[in-house]
Amino acid sequence: MTPIIIFGAAVRPDGSPSPALRRRVEAALRFGARRPDAFYIPTGAQGRFGEAECAVMATQLRQAGVPAAAILEEPTGTDTFSSVLACRVLLRGLGHAGPVFAATSRYHLPRCLLLLRLGGLPARPVPIGASGNVGLLQRWYWRLREMPAMPYDAALMLWERARGR
Repeated sequence: MTPIIIFGAAVRPDGSPSPALRRRVEAALRFGARRPDAFYIPTGAQGRFGEAECAVMATQLRQAGVPAAAILEEPTGTDTFSSVLACRVLLRGLGHAGPVFAATSRYHLPRCLLLLRLGGLPARPVPIGASGNVGLLQRWYWRLREMPAMPYDAALMLWERARGR
């Protein structure tokens, strides 16, 4: 089994995937197409609009031809940290101790990999495509937003480990 964790992103007001969400699923699909044992774990709870992020991604996966048996939605994660914790529990329950692959946006990938690894999951990146029509200011906004989030979430994960979870 090759678990590919797809981290959530916004759903648009009409219920369709945002460009970021769509790109994350597309990257996971390209990566999984080369692996016959690909197993997709879309993450993300319901946000402000439409269905849960994971459900919107699962629909995209099925529309691309991924069998329902190769998709396990994780609908409880409301942020990166809680999604990693939930995926860790889910994968432990499946008896998986091997590597996992993270599909997300380029700016978000370092934090996802760090949290997965601190959580005891050997994580590797899914190759990411172009960031689409995202302007320079928007790219820097997202990168700068990650700066305080990374050490904060890492400290939380280390606290979870120290508590034996």
